[in-house]
Amino acid sequence: MTTTRINQQFRLAARPVGTPKHSDWTFTSEPVREIADGEIAVQAIYLSLDPAMRGWMNEGKSYIRPVAINEVMRAGGLGKVVESKSPRFAVGDYVSGSIGVQNYWVGAADDKYAGFYKVDPKLAPLPKYLNALGMPGMTAYFGLLDVGMPKAGETVVVSGAAGAVGQTVGQVAKQKGCRVVGIAGGKDKCDFVVNELGFDACIDYKNGSVKDGLKEHCPSGVDIYFDNVGGEILDTMLTRINMKARIIICGAISQYNNTTPVKGPANYLSLLVNRARMEGIVVFDYAARYGDAVKEMGAWMAQGKFHTREDIVKGIETFPDTLMMLFEGKNFGKLILQVGEE
Repeated sequence: MTTTRINQQFRLAARPVGTPKHSDWTFTSEPVREIADGEIAVQAIYLSLDPAMRGWMNEGKSYIRPVAINEVMRAGGLGKVVESKSPRFAVGDYVSGSIGVQNYWVGAADDKYAGFYKVDPKLAPLPKYLNALGMPGMTAYFGLLDVGMPKAGETVVVSGAAGAVGQTVGQVAKQKGCRVVGIAGGKDKCDFVVNELGFDACIDYKNGSVKDGLKEHCPSGVDIYFDNVGGEILDTMLTRINMKARIIICGAISQYNNTTPVKGPANYLSLLVNRARMEGIVVFDYAARYGDAVKEMGAWMAQGKFHTREDIVKGIETFPDTLMMLFEGKNFGKLILQVGEE
């Protein structure tokens, strides 16, 4: 590969304390190296920005190792193979995998950590592969169906309803015959959730009481709660669950930048009273079945029964500020950073 290709990268410079700062990153540039036998070079086009990235910056045991100091920041992404010495991929193939916050990824085509697989831009626009047809969609699909086990006629509530995971949770629940209530911040997001995604109702936590909204829209209680935010909203939800309710813990974005201990649910005894269950979802556990989810949701998209929204920001140099949109509630839909051209 010619050394005229320059790779710009964001590397983790320090473990953030509270909200990540610009000083927690180092922006570097280096020539793209030549590839060896069995390797590929992928030029990044779109990078997925997700709340989980904040947890990956912390040191300590988790479901995945933390990003090391001076390591390229971990990020899922989608790009094009620009050079190949592997029979698995040809130049021009579009692939999705763990690219990192950089312009180019170079390494073994079968690198399990990167996990590259081909995607077809003819079946769906490329950004969809980082939304409903990517990790957020897989999280929503398997979290709801395998952990939540919805039954037709049940009431499902999902927080972060206009976000990447939330919008898919609600639409899958509707396809399975459930009544769906979202929780989102602001009138525009709530209108989108109801009018475009087909939720039955949406509670605006920024301009009203979640407790009152649940009383109004879930008069018979809640059978399944898919939690993306944690904190006070989770605590309030526990006061409204039905007997044998299922609570799926996907994330707790309200807690990620805390400088004090994470706030746990004070109303947890509701789980005992209602013989309810609370269980976490980590999407990597379902990797062998991703194809099943893509097939079903892709069919719904083709039939016009399933919709997604992406919030795309251009420019790799904007990464630190764009990432913060997630924690400030400024993104509207799946947040994606565009760093190259299709």
